[in-house]
Amino acid sequence: MTAPETLPASLTDPESLRERALAALTTARDRTALLTSCVEEPELTAQHSPLMSPLVWDLAHIGNQEELWLLRAVAGREAMRPEIDGLYDAFEHPRAERPSLPLLPPAEARQYAAEVRGRALDVLESTAFQGTRLTEAGFAFGMIAQHEQQHDETMLITHQLRKGPAALTAPDPAPALFTGPAEVLVPGGPFVMGTSTEPWALDNERPAHRRTVPSFFIDTTPVTNAAYQAFIEDGGYGDRRWWTPEGWDHIRAHDIEAPLFWRRDGGQWLRRRFGATEVVPPDEPVLHVCWYEADAYARWAGRRLPTEAEWEKAARHDPATDRSTRYPWGDADPTPEHANLGQRHLRPAPAGSYPAGASPLGVRQLIGDVWEWTSSDLAPYPGFVAFPYREYSEVFFGPEYKVLRGGSFAVDPVACRGTFRNWDYPIRRQIFSGFRTARDAGPGSA
Repeated sequence: MTAPETLPASLTDPESLRERALAALTTARDRTALLTSCVEEPELTAQHSPLMSPLVWDLAHIGNQEELWLLRAVAGREAMRPEIDGLYDAFEHPRAERPSLPLLPPAEARQYAAEVRGRALDVLESTAFQGTRLTEAGFAFGMIAQHEQQHDETMLITHQLRKGPAALTAPDPAPALFTGPAEVLVPGGPFVMGTSTEPWALDNERPAHRRTVPSFFIDTTPVTNAAYQAFIEDGGYGDRRWWTPEGWDHIRAHDIEAPLFWRRDGGQWLRRRFGATEVVPPDEPVLHVCWYEADAYARWAGRRLPTEAEWEKAARHDPATDRSTRYPWGDADPTPEHANLGQRHLRPAPAGSYPAGASPLGVRQLIGDVWEWTSSDLAPYPGFVAFPYREYSEVFFGPEYKVLRGGSFAVDPVACRGTFRNWDYPIRRQIFSGFRTARDAGPGSA
């Protein structure tokens, strides 16, 4: 097997891992506080879309999961509020039903989450990072930091769906001028997909295994708004040739004619973004498109969506060393020079940004900016073992869910890496999703 990624010392030394866990938990809680303090109490308890929970549900759910895993499972402590476990079980109550539940009011939810956090930090300080799979390398603490950041992204989606003036602000990314090639050739052959060494990798990322893909071309950057507008103007939404039968039925049934939050105003397209209306920026990666739309665009362009294996090879394989790295740029953790992550901005950066984050072959923005739809269904890797519970991944395996890769501007680095796998229904558009396209390479291309 080709060589796996090399871990930095901060992911192998127990004390460094402890510091890393503390920083990850603190960053997540600071973000949760921002997302739940920037609106008034009625907006915390309201359901802004049947697709999403009230923000106050996410807040208490974050605390409840932290209590379940860090206080009960790791530390063996008695339940603090066992009567609320069912209220905040995501599998027991669909999102549309949650406003009708006897949820903790905002002040009580904050107090509960804060009390759990105080006790969890005591557990972090005293736990030996060894002995059980949950405590080895601080996995449970990393899992909880990732869980909170995933709900922070969900809450940011709720902020995008809410009506009314903007409640969040952030500086825009820097402009970018990219004049490189439109696509990059990825040579065929084997590579290591997944990981067996990343200490906080989740079960669906494991184990590392050998994959072989033929040579293919992949877009250097995600598909832009300008490119997607060309598909719209060419009648793409009205031409059945480009759509799968299910996709065609879906867009007709729901009168979909453009990405979510777009509307035409005379001769230009406008979009609503976190409470403000603006002209759709042509050079940004297209956002808020479902899998059916991404697939139709690719067909219209004479291309296709990359498979999940192709995406990961483009993002991780270094042909010079025949290694799979943690990120496109290598094994070092992301910095602001590498990628648009962590809600630092409230929009994708222009296509071609972050040259320091490019892969060895020159593919850009594989991490951050927009989640990228792939053509693949969510499936287990060979040797998959569910851990620490089946409901994290196993119950979602199958053709109902399509895989997204790479993260978005709304994803924190702790919940994003070259092996990280996301998934959703092919109809989903409220998520921060975009895509890039690929095509087969002919004989002699490699």
